[in-house]
Amino acid sequence: MATQTFDYAKWNSELPALSKQYQTASPYPHIVLENFLNPEVLDECIDEFNKLNEADGWINYTHYNEKKKGLNKLDALPETIKGTINELNSPEFLKFLSELTGINNLQKDDHLEGGGIHQSTKGGFLNIHADFTVHPHHKNWQRRVNVLVYLNKDWKEEWGGKLELWDKKMKGCEAEVLPVYNRCVIFNTDADSYHGHPLPMTCPEGTFRRSIALYYYSIEENPFRRATYYQARPGDGSNKLMVKIDNAMVATYTAIKGKLGANDKFISRILRFFSGKKK
Repeated sequence: MATQTFDYAKWNSELPALSKQYQTASPYPHIVLENFLNPEVLDECIDEFNKLNEADGWINYTHYNEKKKGLNKLDALPETIKGTINELNSPEFLKFLSELTGINNLQKDDHLEGGGIHQSTKGGFLNIHADFTVHPHHKNWQRRVNVLVYLNKDWKEEWGGKLELWDKKMKGCEAEVLPVYNRCVIFNTDADSYHGHPLPMTCPEGTFRRSIALYYYSIEENPFRRATYYQARPGDGSNKLMVKIDNAMVATYTAIKGKLGANDKFISRILRFFSGKKK
């Protein structure tokens, strides 16, 4: 794209302060950055989002612990969204991200495993969880960092959808991020980096919570391996059993993906069936 997507001069000049803020944040290293990308580019991404439909390959992540859609096939993505993702996977951006986080030699994921673009509407939610720790198709790739860029103009706080960052012992939420337009949240994805937006959203039907979601890795000799691990919140009561059952199914599906190369679209249908979710 001829238009600059990410202002390296601006953000690199702020790196010393941003890096300190990131690495000392609680409950785990993270940062929220406003006006992250060129708004002209982001507006084009929104236009492209609006033109996508079911035939374009959306995956329905619908089971007990989440309800959202995702599209993670780079070749199926529209031009500007694809170009934006390519920029955020470029060597120059990876250098910025490594300096921000203090994690050297971060790796991009051209397969966009679990990432790409996400969309949810009224009733959508994502229970509190820690992300899968190893790429299912690269056994030495330890997941290290998430970058989420929100595309939601005029998002109202009363609709919910705030990203919640919980403490490592799951005692309470320590930070909330409203998913508003051109806001970016970056955070470490350790085994106890618990996050999500667990309450079903109350936005009008046809209003969408949208994001570009990219995940980054480091190559490790002996990475810690675990599937996405959902946690019940204090006071969830009987829901704890269903969360555990769903965790077991997610762990099984992650193992199948790694061994057989099954994709998210196939596995999401199985999870939806066993969870009793119809849509």
